[in-house]
Amino acid sequence: MKDLRGKALLDDSALTKSTAFSREERDRHGLRGLLPYDVADIGKQKKRALENMRRKNTNIEKYIFLTALLDRNQRLFYRTMIDHMDEIMPLVYTPTVGEACKEFAHIFRRPQGLYITPEDRGDIASLLENWPETDIRIIVVTDGERILGLGDLGANGMGIPIGKIALYVACAGIHPAHCIPIMLDVGTNNVPLREDPLYLGYPFPRLTGNAYFSLTEEFVSAIQSRFPNALIQFEDFLAPNAFHLLERYQKQVRCFNDDIQGTAAVTLAGIYTSCRITRKKFSDLTIMFLGTGSAASGIAELVFNAFRSAGLCEQAARKKIWFIDRKGLVVSTSENIKPRIKSYAHEYTHEPLSFHDAIADIKPDVLIGATGVAGTFNESIVRQMAKVNEHPVIIALSNPTSHTECTAEEAYKWSDGRVVFASGSPFAAVQYGGKIFHPAQGNNAYIFPGIGLGIQASAARLVSQTMFLAAAEVLANNVSEREIAMGAIYPPLTQIREVSLAIAVAVCHVAFSEGLTDTNLPDDLDTYVASLMYEPNY
Repeated sequence: MKDLRGKALLDDSALTKSTAFSREERDRHGLRGLLPYDVADIGKQKKRALENMRRKNTNIEKYIFLTALLDRNQRLFYRTMIDHMDEIMPLVYTPTVGEACKEFAHIFRRPQGLYITPEDRGDIASLLENWPETDIRIIVVTDGERILGLGDLGANGMGIPIGKIALYVACAGIHPAHCIPIMLDVGTNNVPLREDPLYLGYPFPRLTGNAYFSLTEEFVSAIQSRFPNALIQFEDFLAPNAFHLLERYQKQVRCFNDDIQGTAAVTLAGIYTSCRITRKKFSDLTIMFLGTGSAASGIAELVFNAFRSAGLCEQAARKKIWFIDRKGLVVSTSENIKPRIKSYAHEYTHEPLSFHDAIADIKPDVLIGATGVAGTFNESIVRQMAKVNEHPVIIALSNPTSHTECTAEEAYKWSDGRVVFASGSPFAAVQYGGKIFHPAQGNNAYIFPGIGLGIQASAARLVSQTMFLAAAEVLANNVSEREIAMGAIYPPLTQIREVSLAIAVAVCHVAFSEGLTDTNLPDDLDTYVASLMYEPNY
């Protein structure tokens, strides 16, 4: 414990116990008289926190309350979140974090993390020296240009790294002192946002081109120098920049892009699990994507690798993946095909088909939406999927909830209760045809915290694609028969720390087998990794 006493100790969010300080501790640390009489343990404090949170009438008010709780008492916040994960995660992250980002400048209380602007060019290394901790293991960084499905939110996008850090701590036990959320505030092209008198960000148009990439180069270099053990998670960058940064650094430093690779792994896990419901063999599936952005193309790449691992040749694996864009089915004769999906633009003897007709002709087993556009899986589309499949698998990834391709209720209703459904945002249970369905949430929190824990445990020099394949398999294997019977293709959020531990162990094995670490792994790897996990207790 730092040598803090009295009010300074009470005000330190990482060290305070508030009313849980014992009488002996109150005497020893100069706290006598600064606290009410009762010694309230963390359980009683948690009960009080939940009672106060539940008094709030809206989710954004609950978000503000939880943010203030974290600012006051770090251990109490995380203890409460871990013990009530299914209730609090949707408030700390999706879907509430979308609203929190839009309102970020208006609900701002105290700064968290680091902000880097073009005016810091040449000084980023010295700027990092201002951060009080030196043993940093996890960095989540965004430039705010493509926040969820909401677009360019500039510095308001800082809510995303802050939220993801909370998930690293709660879901995988990364110690809070080892984490930093970072905003690369390079401006915004959102003119109303720039003109908002309360906006806190760099109030200029976005930096682009060489000026942008030279700044990111300086940033990555400075991180490597100041925090050599850090894993960098790129988050919510616009697709071209996201791919450029990933390709530029993934073979040089510990880094990954959660929108590309984390989303891919959680989606692949859902596809694996769906096969237990549909009774289809994974290697026999045909998969169709609506949307051609970073998430969709990232999923396609991992699914392709999974098909190859399942024994398919390259040509056969690619032929099982199809894309739909605004003009319909993407084929070899389509115009302006994005480079990332060109290898999935197959030769086709007919004219490019509409979305509906493509489903009728291609007969995909799995339909994945990554568009950010609400309602694109309309009744006609869902019914067509149900026509060509006894149990159509529909995964509507876009979030927040207002941007989802279809709701859970719509999917069950339009498929006559036969759909295997998952979404990027949470939906409540749906009653249809006398049966209660529990729709699954394809939440990246099932994947990235375990990846981070595994990288920390193994001291892997790089993050490989094989790690995400392994993570997807682990996640799928953690879905019980009980969840399968309820139509869920992911385990409950209450088990997420166990899932993260299992993924971390798998990542360690991959790091060792691929020669990405010089660390000798202990015989009892599960126990070792578990020993690294932060438990927020007094």
